[in-house]
Amino acid sequence: MKPTEILSSEHRVIEQVLDCLDQIITGAERTGKLDVASATDALNFFRTFADQCHHGKEEAHLFPAMEAKGFPRESGPTGVMLAEHEQGRACVRQMQAAITAGAVPAFAEAGRRYSALLRQHIQKEDHCLFSMADNAFSAADQAALLAKFERGEAEEMGAGTHEKFLGIAGALAKKFGVANRTGHTPTCCQH
Repeated sequence: MKPTEILSSEHRVIEQVLDCLDQIITGAERTGKLDVASATDALNFFRTFADQCHHGKEEAHLFPAMEAKGFPRESGPTGVMLAEHEQGRACVRQMQAAITAGAVPAFAEAGRRYSALLRQHIQKEDHCLFSMADNAFSAADQAALLAKFERGEAEEMGAGTHEKFLGIAGALAKKFGVANRTGHTPTCCQH
C-alpha cells in the first residue's frame, strides 16, 4: 500500500464526519438549538483524527519528502496545503468558541466554512498532490514514508487512538444516517 492510499482512505472518513457536521448545522439552524454532544464529538474527531493524525502525517512526513524531491514550499503545492491546514484549524477554534458561547449562528457559519474548505482541500490532495507524490517517490521512498507514518501514529497518537476515532465517526454516521466509510479504512499500523 502506498502512503497516499492511506491518506486518501482517511479522507473518506473525514468526508463522512463532514457530512455529519453539515447535518448538525442544518438541525441547529432549523431548531435554533445545537446538538452540543454531537458537535463536540465532531470537533474532537477533526482535532485528533483529521488534524493531529492525518494532517500530522502530511506535515511531518509527506510534505518534507516532497520538498526533498524538489517541490517548492513557497508558492508551491505543500505551501498551499499547509496554509489550508491553518485555515481549518482556525475554523475549528471558532466552532469551539461558538459551542462555549452557545452561539448557533456563529457555529453554523464557521462549520460551513470548514466543511467547504476541507472538501476542496481533499479534492486537491486526492486529484493533484497525491499523484504528484506517487510519481516523485520510488518504491524505497514509499516504503520509508510508510514506516514513518507507522512510527508517528504509534508514538504520537498512541495505541488505539485511530480506532477510537473511527468508532466516533461510525457512531456519528449512524446517528445522522450518513454512509459509513470506516469499514474499509486501513490504518498505518494495520490495527
